[in-house]
Amino acid sequence: MRHLKKNELLGSTALTFKDGGDDDPNDIVTKALADLTKTMEDRLEEVEKKADTSKISERLDKIEAKSNRAGGGGDDDPDEQVEVEKKAFGNYLRHGGGIPEDDRKALTVSNDEQGGYLAPAEMSTEFVRDLVEYSPIRSVASVRGITSPSVKYPKRTSGTNAQWEGEAEESEESSATFGQLEVAARKLMTYVDISNELLSDSGGTAEAEVRLALAEDFGKKEGAAFVNGTGAGQPEGLMVNPDIAETVNGHATNLSADAMIKLMYAQPAMYRNSGAWMMNGTTLGVIRTLKDGDGRMLWQPSFQAGQPETILGRPVIEAVDMPDVAAGQFPILFGDFSAYRIVDRLAMSILVNPYLLATKGLTRIHATRRVGGRVIQPARFRKLKMST
Repeated sequence: MRHLKKNELLGSTALTFKDGGDDDPNDIVTKALADLTKTMEDRLEEVEKKADTSKISERLDKIEAKSNRAGGGGDDDPDEQVEVEKKAFGNYLRHGGGIPEDDRKALTVSNDEQGGYLAPAEMSTEFVRDLVEYSPIRSVASVRGITSPSVKYPKRTSGTNAQWEGEAEESEESSATFGQLEVAARKLMTYVDISNELLSDSGGTAEAEVRLALAEDFGKKEGAAFVNGTGAGQPEGLMVNPDIAETVNGHATNLSADAMIKLMYAQPAMYRNSGAWMMNGTTLGVIRTLKDGDGRMLWQPSFQAGQPETILGRPVIEAVDMPDVAAGQFPILFGDFSAYRIVDRLAMSILVNPYLLATKGLTRIHATRRVGGRVIQPARFRKLKMST
C-alpha cells in the first residue's frame, strides 16, 4: 500500500477565512472539517479497492499454517527442523514433562497411546543390534550351485591289487569298486509377522531390519550345521563324520603341544601342506600360551597384512561353533577344508504376504533357504580328542 500525500487527501477542499464576513467562523470550521473527513474516507476506500491484497493474505495464511505445525513454525528446511527437534529433546531429557509447549509440539510424532514416541526424527532410524557370530566354513570350503534336490558324486571305494610275479607266472586278477556319495540340499525356513503400522511409520526401515535379522539368523544356523550338523534333515557337519581319524591328547583338560604336533604329522604330506587348523576363540587363547620342546611358541602372529596367523606354520580358522576344551571333547580339527562340499540349491528367498493376516493389521514375511553340506574325503581331516 503506497503512502498518500497530504494534498491528495485534501483534494480541492481548503480552509479559508475571510475577514469581515457575515458567517460565524465556528460554523465555517465545523463544515470544513466535516468535508475533509468525508474526503479522506472516500479516498481511503478508493485506495483499498485498487490495492492487491491477495499476496498479503497468502503470506498471512502461510505464517498461520507454520505456527500450527509440530515445531512451532520453523523453516521448511529438514536440517533446521532436525536441529529444533534435537534441542527440544535435550530439554525433555533435562526437565522431563515440564518442557514448553513449543518443545512438546516438536517432539510429538503420534498421539496414539501405543504408537506415540518422544524422540528426534533420526533416532527412529537407529537400531541397536547384538553381534551375530557364525562359523566361516563357507569361506574355506568347496561351494557348488545345483539345480536339483541333490547331487551325487562317483566315489572309488577300493583300488586294484597288483602283485610281484616271477618269470612265467600268471598275474592275479584284481578289481576296483565304485560307489556314489550324495549331498542333499536341506531346507531352512521361518517367517516373521510384523505390524502394518510399523512398516508404514518406519518408512521401510523396519522391513530392512527384518531382512537383515533373517540373513544373520540363517548365516548363523548354516555355519553351526556345517560344523555340528547331524545330516538328518540338515547338512552333515565336519565334527559328526564318523570316518575322520583322531589323535588322543593324553589329558582331559590340558592341551598338549606334543599331541598337536603328532596330529599334524599324522596326515599325509600332500594333505598336511594344504591343511589349516580350526578351533574356537577360547581354545585359540590357550594355544597361544603353548610352547614346543625347544621353548618356541606354537602360535605365530601374521607379519604381513592380509595373511592369517599360524600354528606350526599352518593358518588358523576361528569357528565359534567348535567345542571348548573339556574331557571327551574334540576342540581342534586339522585338515584341507576343500574336501568339505557345500551345495546351494536356493539362495535365501524372501516372500512378503500382506493378505494372510490383513484383518489383524499384520504382514507375514517368509524366508527360505535350501543348502546342503557333507565331507567328501574324510582322509583329509584329523581331529584332536581330549582324554576322558
